[in-house]
Amino acid sequence: MAQPSYDKYDPIASGFRGRLAADLTLTNGSFLGGVSLNASGKVVVGTAGQSGLVGVLLKNAPRSSVGQFSTPPGAVSQYAPIATVAGSQVDIMQFGEINGLDTTAFPAGTKVYTTAAGVIAAGGVATGRFLIGFTIEAGRLRVNCPAGLVAQA
Repeated sequence: MAQPSYDKYDPIASGFRGRLAADLTLTNGSFLGGVSLNASGKVVVGTAGQSGLVGVLLKNAPRSSVGQFSTPPGAVSQYAPIATVAGSQVDIMQFGEINGLDTTAFPAGTKVYTTAAGVIAAGGVATGRFLIGFTIEAGRLRVNCPAGLVAQA
């Protein structure tokens, strides 16, 4: 099972590290969402933090290999640790690319937005959402979240 992953990401110039304010909820072993910083400088899902939108967070649960811990190959491994609990340090992408997204949900040549709740989706109505990038090809997102990004009017 393919998982989205950071690609063309320079940890020095393409984003920053921050600590999670609360536990992340993974859906099908992944989390992808727009994030902001609260008054304590902690990463929060959505744009309601004091900073407004600062970037995109992608986290994947580790997948098991063949026969590892009696977990089916490719299934989310409950035995491997992952930084999804409050206080964990995570990489926030501001500039770069994410590969491996659902090609139906993220078709080629489409603007991609995040809502105030941090939900990322391609296309649709721009009003009240934040433009975070565009798809170069199906399933491949180019992220561009400069400082001071505001919701579309």
